[in-house]
Amino acid sequence: MTKKIYINDGWEFTENYTDKLKDISYNEGLVRVRIPHTVKEVPLHYFDESMYQMLSGYRYILHPTKEWDFKSVILTFEGAAHEATVYVNGKEMGKHSNGYTAFSFDITKELVMEKDNVIVVKLDSRESLNVPPFGHVVDYLTFGGLYRNVYIEIKDPVYIEDVFCYADVPEVYGADETEVVPKATGVYMHSRIKAKGTDEQTGFTVKQYICRYERILSENCYEYKKSKYPLEDTNYREETFLGDEVVKKDAAELSVHLNPVTVWDVTNPVMYMVKTELLKGNDVLDVHYTRMGFRRAEFKKNGFFLNGRRFLIRGLNRHQSYPYAGYAMPKSMQILDADILKKELGVNAVRTSHYPQAQSFIDRCDDIGLLVFMEFPGWQHIGDEAWKQQAFINEKEMIKQYRNHPSIMIWGIRINESVDNDEFYTKTNEIAHELDPSRSTGGVRANKKSHLLEDVYTYNDFSFNGKTDGCDDKKNVTSDMSKPYLITEYNGHMYPTKAFDDEEHRAEHALRHAKVIDAVAGKKDIAGSFGWCMFDYNTHKDFGSGDKICYHGVMDAFRNPKMAASIYASQSDGDDVLEISSSMDIGEHPECIRGNSYIFTNADSVKMYKNDIFIKEYTAENSDFKNLSHGPMLIDDFIGDQIKENGKYSANQTKLIKKCLNEAARFGMGNISLKTKLAALQLVTLYRMNFQDAVNLYNKYIGDWGGKSTVFKFEAIKGGRVVKTVVKKPSEKAMLETVCDHTKLWEKETYDVALVRIRAIDECGNILPFFNGALKLKAEGSIDLVGPELIALQGGMAGVYVRSKGMAGDGKLTIEMSKEYDSKKEIDFRVDIKAEEK
Repeated sequence: MTKKIYINDGWEFTENYTDKLKDISYNEGLVRVRIPHTVKEVPLHYFDESMYQMLSGYRYILHPTKEWDFKSVILTFEGAAHEATVYVNGKEMGKHSNGYTAFSFDITKELVMEKDNVIVVKLDSRESLNVPPFGHVVDYLTFGGLYRNVYIEIKDPVYIEDVFCYADVPEVYGADETEVVPKATGVYMHSRIKAKGTDEQTGFTVKQYICRYERILSENCYEYKKSKYPLEDTNYREETFLGDEVVKKDAAELSVHLNPVTVWDVTNPVMYMVKTELLKGNDVLDVHYTRMGFRRAEFKKNGFFLNGRRFLIRGLNRHQSYPYAGYAMPKSMQILDADILKKELGVNAVRTSHYPQAQSFIDRCDDIGLLVFMEFPGWQHIGDEAWKQQAFINEKEMIKQYRNHPSIMIWGIRINESVDNDEFYTKTNEIAHELDPSRSTGGVRANKKSHLLEDVYTYNDFSFNGKTDGCDDKKNVTSDMSKPYLITEYNGHMYPTKAFDDEEHRAEHALRHAKVIDAVAGKKDIAGSFGWCMFDYNTHKDFGSGDKICYHGVMDAFRNPKMAASIYASQSDGDDVLEISSSMDIGEHPECIRGNSYIFTNADSVKMYKNDIFIKEYTAENSDFKNLSHGPMLIDDFIGDQIKENGKYSANQTKLIKKCLNEAARFGMGNISLKTKLAALQLVTLYRMNFQDAVNLYNKYIGDWGGKSTVFKFEAIKGGRVVKTVVKKPSEKAMLETVCDHTKLWEKETYDVALVRIRAIDECGNILPFFNGALKLKAEGSIDLVGPELIALQGGMAGVYVRSKGMAGDGKLTIEMSKEYDSKKEIDFRVDIKAEEK
């Protein structure tokens, strides 16, 4: 049987690799580190991008026990950026030249039992490597390090190497696209099983069993547990035998007809566990567990179809980087990003731009029902023949390692935004379909009318510039209208936006995202779209804002939401969303002209009050974004029925006055439209009103100079009740608000990390976007900081990562503002060590 042992603790590291590391007595300049590890922590911004590019060294002392005798010992690295050469007791085990997939070496023959054995990794994180994504410029920092888990597996000499399960699932949705029919009948499941050590022997068989499983959160550690079934759902509640097959030449294939199964869907992500046993006679030699889900994912010329119903993909692109630590973050932070995408941003899909990402991230996408577009590494550049051969290897590793995930709906098998190369991409397409016949292929390009060798024309549409249509028509992009079409990027560099930009810029950023997803929703031949991107990220000098940051995200680098985030969140029926695009401070705007302000919400309606006087109730009918269920709503009334209730004017005069004042409130008296000027002319000619009358009315109903400050209140209504309230008024106080994703840190495979998101808010809970004060951080007890002890708010927001230190006990994080604000936050943490399961 297989036993897995994580070896993330006890590594030694040097920034300057030397062959002397192979000598166990050598210890010059070595520091103790824990995995995941980055070769160099970097500042948040303004730093030398070459600082992580180095030839570094890692060393681990492994002491096998006598129980390992006559076993196979497999050493696995889940991620080593970017070219790793591994040695055991001085002998080279092999080289791996892909920083984004796992790799393993059988080190059995080199080990000496019950002695110290030296494992050394020579790690090259220089971007001069002739491997993807390198060779030209790259619009993201690639970092370096052993940044994912490392483990060994102790196996019998004969064992199961790989199991791939996929299924033919019929459509399960009826004519009503909103009706969920969770059961699928007539499902055929296929399994490809690869064994090791059986090729020269006979008498080996495999048996398979299936059971419905779910992943639950147990004391902040994700574990597999049997599902709690509805009483009427009896299929595969218990482990059920599926079939057996003889192993020939280290391989076996099974195809079985299943009883009705519950399908995996974005709203009901049901998972199953397939157990595969390898036997010699009646003796079980190895057991392999495969998580999978049953679903039908199809791209057609008129869209994407999930389990038979047309399903509009609304997603965002994600990099796997983090402030300071680069790629090196444990499972908890991978899970958090998936949860933020699904639960906070309300999207239904993510593109892993531009490389495979952590298994724990994709596992979480499986668990919560978040669709995934996964692509192999690369950015625009196609290299020489050696480079291409490595790209083929990268693609094979990606597909083999991730193909059991039901959340993955499509493989990206073109180098992102590269030119046509028919020979190269014919091969990548063949590889994908050979290794995985169950999924479509796509290839992300930035050029129209490109050669389409894949199943889906996937295209980065940056045609929207704020004035043009939200997206291009399919017919203008691809010549083959019979093939599916998917937009894989939009916005991004077309309108970079910082959290501390002026209000008009931040609002325009939000509206641009709304206009694109509204336009895509209105096109019946587009499968959906992925916005660029989830959060701001570190990049090279050729990109970004000169400070090594691309401000393209709808969140900042610490996953704090910018205004644009509420556009996506408001399209979900999850958490209640109510965001106002303006602080209602006219001095923020040129000439003190407020311009257009919007309500972003997923509520049924929003009631607006001014100084506690009801003004207007806004509903979806008030939105110009007609293809969105919850489009932005323009605030076009600041008066309500106040003039009418005054009783001084006739109904028509009241209507004309209100029209003029409301437009003047948004654009100033000198910038009103022709129609409104004609209305003003009627007031002058028909009702003998003059300029002073206009000034008096404006000061009474719109302006508040010198008088009591205006207080705006907005109430989001759902199901007839108020679910959220936002109040906008001049701020009188600044204070800190902190949100920590979890305070109970568990060490199991390795250290744990928690994210504390920080906002400066006023007394009404509104973000203070121009509060850029300093914060002093202090970590005590069982935790320490990732990053510096002194940070600054940017756009009124910041973030802190705290990391467990390998010891159980209490910890405390203290966050202090400068003394004049008298605001201090203390967050208590508890670190527990979970014993390794045998």
